[in-house]
Amino acid sequence: MRAVGIVLFLVVLATAVATFARRWRIPAPSLLVLAGLAVALIPGVPALHIPPQTIALVVLPPLLYASAEELSLRDLRTVWKPVTILAFGLVFASAAAVGFVAVAVTGLPPAMAFVLGAVLASTDPVAVTALGRRLALPGRVQVLVQAESLFNDATSLVLFKVAVGIAVATGAAVSLPAAGAEFLLLGGGGSIIGAAVAGLVWLIRRRTTDPVLETVIALVTPYAAYVLAESAHTSGITSVVVAGVLLGRSGRRLTDAHIRLQLHAVYAVVVFLLESVVFSIVGLELPALVRDLPKGTGWWPLQALTLAAVLIAVRVLSTLPLTRAVKPSRGRMSWRVAGVVTWAGTRGVMPLAAALSIPLVANGGSPLPGRALVLVLTTAVVVFTLVVQGLSLAAVVNRSGLALEPEHTAREEADARDAINRAALAHVDDLASLETMPEPVIDRVRRALNARLDHSIESPDGSTMEATYRELRHEVIAVQSTELHRLYDEHRISDATRRSLQHDLDREEAALGNR
Repeated sequence: MRAVGIVLFLVVLATAVATFARRWRIPAPSLLVLAGLAVALIPGVPALHIPPQTIALVVLPPLLYASAEELSLRDLRTVWKPVTILAFGLVFASAAAVGFVAVAVTGLPPAMAFVLGAVLASTDPVAVTALGRRLALPGRVQVLVQAESLFNDATSLVLFKVAVGIAVATGAAVSLPAAGAEFLLLGGGGSIIGAAVAGLVWLIRRRTTDPVLETVIALVTPYAAYVLAESAHTSGITSVVVAGVLLGRSGRRLTDAHIRLQLHAVYAVVVFLLESVVFSIVGLELPALVRDLPKGTGWWPLQALTLAAVLIAVRVLSTLPLTRAVKPSRGRMSWRVAGVVTWAGTRGVMPLAAALSIPLVANGGSPLPGRALVLVLTTAVVVFTLVVQGLSLAAVVNRSGLALEPEHTAREEADARDAINRAALAHVDDLASLETMPEPVIDRVRRALNARLDHSIESPDGSTMEATYRELRHEVIAVQSTELHRLYDEHRISDATRRSLQHDLDREEAALGNR
């Protein structure tokens, strides 16, 4: 019951924090970390200890899958070369640099320093994707940041699994040939299993029309990909990423609009709950982890700052020569792109979950040396990047001049809306000429489409006709909803009828968007 109470408290805390974060227009993960840290410092708050495998099994699969599904393969083709180099070269460079520095400044055994390097080489694709959308980055820069963080995770977590195997088995020096062979086996096997799961799910979903079954399948898919890959002693993370990317490409052809709306809503709730709990845990766990540190490790704050600086330096050196491939059309210098890509590489859910999954003991049964310090340093670096980089990323993007102006996005959406409405109107005109539809139906649809194309006409108060039309439709739907509930309250309709009609009104209002 105590664990359930803690989770419920974290959900309530996260909901309140996310509300203030949206109002203050700051990243919710950064505020969640600070809130968790503040709660942990309150006297009498019990220490929080999460079982290592819980994070890896419960949290990672759906978060990675949701991010992978959103990745555009069309845009990925334009930046696949720098993404590939960063996803492999940057991970290896970051892990090696952190490992060497950790041995020098922390005194960790080489194997555990390698584990720490693999953990911190992983960025957070969920936070990166959300920040990129909020900041309106150019298309190529956005897909570079999103794809690099996603495949970066897959690579670094495979590397982490190799490193943990070495640390648990021997606790001695790293064997590069053995690590390389295991890396290829884990990554390749995970990719094959992920592709197989995606193919099987595709066959099932194309024959499913029940929204409830579709939702269940979508929720089970990442866990199935992860568990199957782990059972085959390959990389579950790679399997989830591959399955998500492949299914995300064909999602529109597998479901209708109603099911897509439901899936989006369900996954938004699941991702929010998992992210909220984990980001809160980041802050809650740090004081408890610090208290568990052995004597002689009091320099961990300076050590964490040193490792964070190493990660930023390696990222700058790696991204600067590659960003010419994604140079925006407005001709901004590549160092501006490198600065944004570097500062967007925040650490978050993934490295924390990986660090928490480090085994407690080695194969011989003795405690794993240096595990407590690795957890503290990982958590401290995560807190630093989420708070410092997360809160200042908007300023970095604004200073770089890369952010798209709101007018640019609005104009692009308006042009696209006009194009699809004209295509629909042309199709209606073709149907009218064939006389295959009743004329009143054709006329009704034609009037609706023409009204949407008349949004460029200015109304007396200066707003567009489209905006006025949407506002009026919102008011009309509100009146319809009130009348519907009046009929129900007067026992003139059944509850089933009320629910059915209310659902139709909700869908219509959702299609109109926000006021």
